[in-house]
Amino acid sequence: MQCPIDKTDLVMTDRQGVEIDYCPKCRGVWLDRGELDKIIERGSVQTPPAPTPQAYQEPNYPPQQYDKHGNQGRNSQGYPRKKRKESFLGDLFDF
Repeated sequence: MQCPIDKTDLVMTDRQGVEIDYCPKCRGVWLDRGELDKIIERGSVQTPPAPTPQAYQEPNYPPQQYDKHGNQGRNSQGYPRKKRKESFLGDLFDF
């Protein structure tokens, strides 16, 4: 089968039990009948339940240290960034 966009031959791959046709040139993805339903079904299975809200607690921060110029002694850039939660679609479309 050819890509409707650029007429390149589509590549078929199996991702988590779902056959996906994609174009290696434009990276377009085409799904056959029922494949989108399978992807949605697998995504809803992997979604964790929503956390229950808890009462607010005042944070217990350590005292701040400032030098004579009013600058904070600790470099805020030194903290590592938090990773974003990966989606199941990232595993599915990682080609």
